[in-house]
Parts: sequence; C-alpha cells; structure tokens
Amino acid sequence: MALKVALLGCGVVGSEVVRLMNEQSTELAARIGTPLEIGGIAVRRTGRVRDTGLDPELFTTDAMSLVTRPDIDLVVEVIGGIEPARSLILAAVKAGKSVVTANKALLAEDGEVIHDAARDAGVDIYYEASVAGAIPLLRPLRDSLAGDRINRVLGIVNGTTNYILDRMDALGAGFAESLEEAQALGYAESDPTADVEGFDAAAKAAILARLAFHTPVTAADVHREGITEVTAGDIVSAQAMGCVVKLLAICQRSEDGASVGVRVHPVMLPREHPLANVKEAYNAVFVEAESAGRLMFYGAGAGGSPTASAVLGDVVAIARNRRAGTFAADGDDDSVLAVHPMGETVTRYHVALDVADRPGVLAAVAEVYAANGVSIKNVRQEGHGEDAQLVLVSHQAPDAALARTVEQLRTLDMVRAVASVMRVEAFQH
Repeated sequence: MALKVALLGCGVVGSEVVRLMNEQSTELAARIGTPLEIGGIAVRRTGRVRDTGLDPELFTTDAMSLVTRPDIDLVVEVIGGIEPARSLILAAVKAGKSVVTANKALLAEDGEVIHDAARDAGVDIYYEASVAGAIPLLRPLRDSLAGDRINRVLGIVNGTTNYILDRMDALGAGFAESLEEAQALGYAESDPTADVEGFDAAAKAAILARLAFHTPVTAADVHREGITEVTAGDIVSAQAMGCVVKLLAICQRSEDGASVGVRVHPVMLPREHPLANVKEAYNAVFVEAESAGRLMFYGAGAGGSPTASAVLGDVVAIARNRRAGTFAADGDDDSVLAVHPMGETVTRYHVALDVADRPGVLAAVAEVYAANGVSIKNVRQEGHGEDAQLVLVSHQAPDAALARTVEQLRTLDMVRAVASVMRVEAFQH
C-alpha cells in the first residue's frame, strides 16, 4: 500500500519536491519498499497555475483538514514562518502523522515544543533541509556522532553573507556594492535584513547547538551580529594578518564542559582553516569531536533543488520507519548543559585605533588592556602625518573583558576613534 504524503506549500521548494517525487518514483519506491503518493497539497490560492502535472483536485486551501485526514501518513511543511506552520505541524503530530520540515525559524523558536509533541505521539520530526540545504549534516550530528562528544561546531550557514564577504575579499569592493551584486544574481533578497543582520544564521546556530550538545537552544539564546558594519578596511586588515573575514555560526562547549556558548558574528579566520576557502554562496560546517576528530560538511546551502533533495532524504527515512512500525525520537536527556552569555565566551579581539602620533600612546593603550586582564599578542602601527593607526590583536580573554577594554579605549584623549573591532578565531593544526 502506498504511503500518502501531504505537502504544505508549493513554491520554489515545494514544486521541486513534487518534481523529484514524480521523476524518481520508481527509485524511491525501491528504497522504501512501497510507493509514495501525494495525497494533497495545501496552497493559499488554488487558482494559480502550477506546472506540476498533478490533478488540480489535489490542491486545497484547507491545510488543517489535509494534515489531519485519516489517510495521510506523512506531512511535508515548506511554507516557512511561525504561523500557521506551527499549528499545522502540531495538529499533524497529534493526529499521528510524521513530519518533515525545512522551517528553521520555527525550529529555532519552538523546537522543544514540537520535539516533545512528536515524542509523545510516537512519530518522527525530521528537518535536514532547515540548515545548509542539501548538505547531509543534521542526521550525522544526531545519529552518526551520537556516541561521541562534540566540543565545537563552526559553520558558514548563510550563502548570501558568504558571497558578499567573498567578493569584498577578492575584489576589494565595499559592502553596499557587493550586496547589490548579490541581489542582481539572486543570492540576496530585495530585503536582505534576515541574512546580512545574522537572523538566518542565528536560527540555524540554535538548531546545530541543540543537536550537537543535546541542549534546548532558541534563537534568543544566540548572540547575533551581522556584517553591515564590515568595511573594506576590515578586509585589508584581515589580509595583512593572513586571514579572511567570514560570518560564522559558532557553537562551543566551555572548558569545564558545563555550558555551551552559541554565537553568530563576523570573524577574522586564518586562511589555512578549511572554512576560509569556502567561496561564493556555498555553505560549510566544521565539527570538532573528541574521538572522530575534525569533520567538514560542504555543499550548496540553498536553492529549490538542493533543499528538495534534503526534504526527500527525510521523507525516505521517515517512510522506512513508518513501514517498520518505529520512529527515531530524540532522547529525553535535554537540558544537560546551560547556555552561557556572550560575556563569558573566551575569544580574541582585533582592534584598530585612530590615534594621535605622539610618545606614550602605546603605553596608555597597553595600560587599559592590562587593567582589564587582557594581554596583547601583537601590535602594528602605521603613521599618517600627525595621526597614526594602531592595530592590536589580543590573546584569548572573556568577551566581557575585551568589550570593557574597547569601551575604555574610546575615552582616552589620544584615541581619535575606534575604527574597527572584530573577533579573531584561531586554528589549531
């Protein structure tokens, strides 16, 4: 007997899911052991022309009736947003339907509610497509590395920002110019706020942290900074240090193992780090595990076909579980780790100061660092007539101490301006 799939949404991703299900129906049936059949598709307007080759009678505007229909086995949600997606998924789960979703925003806000509901109902909730498109990442974190201890996850999880920063690095272009190019090529939306301000990456970081550290993390727990303040001068400074600027999602276990920090912000990353070589709109995630060592997952992070590929992978996994009469619920050992604030995160700062070029400036600056318990790793000074630019890179210190140092530097008479502040990530070979 065929397994019936209800599809919520038939836009770019939804139409690709339909196309792949039609084109690969024989192969999918062989992998699952039974055919898949589309039982219905919920859309906003049924009158809109859709080149799916499906019977128009399959389309409906009554999504709630569709997901609770007795003959539906599995629900695929690709409409995005919080509502009505949340209510529809919870209704489907309560009705005994397993769910595949690509909805990062919902999972980052209400993931625990949805996971608990799925566990209580004895159904699956899979969401490989919610982070990094077609890259097989979440199931390896959840399943393949379940017997290991993950210490850190670093990820380029937003293709738009990676494209912009890559163009700034390669061409010396400014942020605004690189954003316009990304928009012209379709890599950035007309309103790019979710991407360039880090909201998209923060939602994905919350999902990664939950899976890597078995701890409930929401987008509100993630320290977030975007790339709108990154300048051509920052790119040049990074190049002088042998670094490249990347927007990273960083999920890291504390040294004592009792807590985890989750953050998204631009960093200066050494060019020898594998993530430094991720170009254009590609995504990549670097995992550091106790026993498995360093692993990197790389590929297309967005687009209809890559995302649909990840969705169908989840559909196959759930369909197999369905036939076997089982489900792959997450364990109930959450809340193992606390989420510590950004101020407790240990990091390094690159600080560029516009200063008066006179004796005693470096000593006064060094005194501020010392007063906050921050040591200086290296200093570079460039003269500009009566002024100079002082570039300092610190050793590792708590972020709160580094932030205090910068604020106190702003008060020094000889400091004309704090021209740039950016964190630096080290790469241990």
